[in-house]
Amino acid sequence: MLLGSITILSAAAVLWALLGGVGIPAAVGIFAGSWVGLVALAFLFLWAVTAVVNQEVPQETDSKFYRWLTKLYIPAIFTILGMKIDLQGQELVPTEGRFLMVCNHLNILDPVLLLGCFPKAQLAFISKRENAEMFIIGNLMHKLMCQMINRENDREALKTILKCIQMIKEDQVSVCVFPEGYTSLDGKLHHFRSGVFKIATKTQVPIVVCTLKNTEKVFHNALRLKKTPVPMHVVGVIQPDTFGGRTAVDIGAQAYDMMLADLGEDFRPEEATEE
Repeated sequence: MLLGSITILSAAAVLWALLGGVGIPAAVGIFAGSWVGLVALAFLFLWAVTAVVNQEVPQETDSKFYRWLTKLYIPAIFTILGMKIDLQGQELVPTEGRFLMVCNHLNILDPVLLLGCFPKAQLAFISKRENAEMFIIGNLMHKLMCQMINRENDREALKTILKCIQMIKEDQVSVCVFPEGYTSLDGKLHHFRSGVFKIATKTQVPIVVCTLKNTEKVFHNALRLKKTPVPMHVVGVIQPDTFGGRTAVDIGAQAYDMMLADLGEDFRPEEATEE
């Protein structure tokens, strides 16, 4: 939508120039210049509205304005980076009530992909605390009620989990977690940190299990003006009526098996194969 609007405005500038007697080469230059200029203005606007965010002030509710910004900008990001999204299984995502979404993690783009694929879900992510310092992204995450986790301190990590439980119970957002706890450097699906599944067991909400592929290739391909196919699959939902007396470890193992079945055995790490 954003890039479409920019292109229409650039085309209007070209038409105005042609009607004024400007030659075709000059008109092409006007189109290119106006397109780049409008993209730059769009970026400056995004920077301006995120620069005023104060992360010291707790975000108690999901921001409709900043949520709208993600819906506006993310499709443009997909287009600029040449991402060809193959979304399957979206009909499995609950349309009423909150849920916990879990997914494998290959690249910093993964939260952007999930936000773009499920714009109505009001996803808030658990993210490593270092991401709070990222240019534009950190402040935007704050307004979307994303929770920063200290992976080196179990007590602080527990506080983050409890905050996510509170947000779901208060019907503020759904929570999305990468249960591996870090970006997979070799592309494999590594061991899950089971504690995050307590978010679902303590709130009795469904667990939406997703997989993605190829996001680690996007930047490399974009620099070469090459498009990247990005499969994004909702592989299933673990309903709360199946939790029973099961532990978070058991439920996490079920989610792992569901992901691996969709990704394929090539995603199983070597140490798991040896075991």
